[in-house]
Amino acid sequence: MDVSISQLLYSVLAISATVSVYQLAAVLQNKLDAIWLQPMLVTIVATITILIWQDIAFNQYFNSTWGLNALLEPAVVALGFPLYQHLEKVKKQWKSIVLVLFLGTLFAIVSSFLITMLLVADYSIAVALSLKSVTTPIAIAIVEQLNGNVAITAFAIILAGFFGAIIGPKWLIFIKVTSPKAQGLAIGSASHAIGTTTISNISYEHAAFSSLALIVSAVITAIISPFIISFLALLV
Repeated sequence: MDVSISQLLYSVLAISATVSVYQLAAVLQNKLDAIWLQPMLVTIVATITILIWQDIAFNQYFNSTWGLNALLEPAVVALGFPLYQHLEKVKKQWKSIVLVLFLGTLFAIVSSFLITMLLVADYSIAVALSLKSVTTPIAIAIVEQLNGNVAITAFAIILAGFFGAIIGPKWLIFIKVTSPKAQGLAIGSASHAIGTTTISNISYEHAAFSSLALIVSAVITAIISPFIISFLALLV
C-alpha cells in the first residue's frame, strides 16, 4: 500500500511539475514575445536537466507521467476539428494543395539527401536527414527499411519541429508569405506535429491547413521516398 501511495504521489508530482513548466513557459513567451521560449522546447530541456540532476531514470519518469501520454491521442484527433471546419475550402483547392505538397516533399527529400551525401558522404545519415520533415512513426519505419540511422532521424525530426515552431511563422512573414493557408501548409509539411501545434494558436485556418499538410505530406513521403532515395543512391 505504501509503495502504491508513493508511486501515486510521485506520478502527481511529475505530471504537475511538467504541466507547470509548460504553462510558465507559455505565459512568459506571450508576455515577453520571445519566440525562443517555445513551451514544448523549454519543458523538454527543463525535464532533461532535472532528470540528470536528480539521477532519475527516463523510464521511471515516463511511467509516472502516463496520464499525459494518454492525452496525446485525443490531442492529435482534436487537430482534425479545424480541418473539418474548413473542409469546403479544401475541397475546392485539393488538386493544387496536393500538387504543392508533392513538389515540396520531393524537393525536401532530394535536396537533403544530395547535400548530406556531398558534405558527409554517409548513406545512413543522408537517409536519416532526408526524412526529417515527416512525422516520427512514418520516418522511422522508412529509415529502418532503407538502413538509415534511426537515432539521427529522431533527433533531426525534433530539430525540424522546433525550428519550424520557433522561427517558422516569423520567417514566413519576413518573406511576405502572409496567407493563413500558405503559412499552414508550409509549417505542417516542414515541421509536422510540433509546428502544427504552435501555428494552431494563430487561427483555426492555420490549424486546418497545417494539419492537412502534415497528413498529406506523410502519405506522399511514405509512398515516394523509398523509390526516390533508392534511385538517388544509385546516382551517388
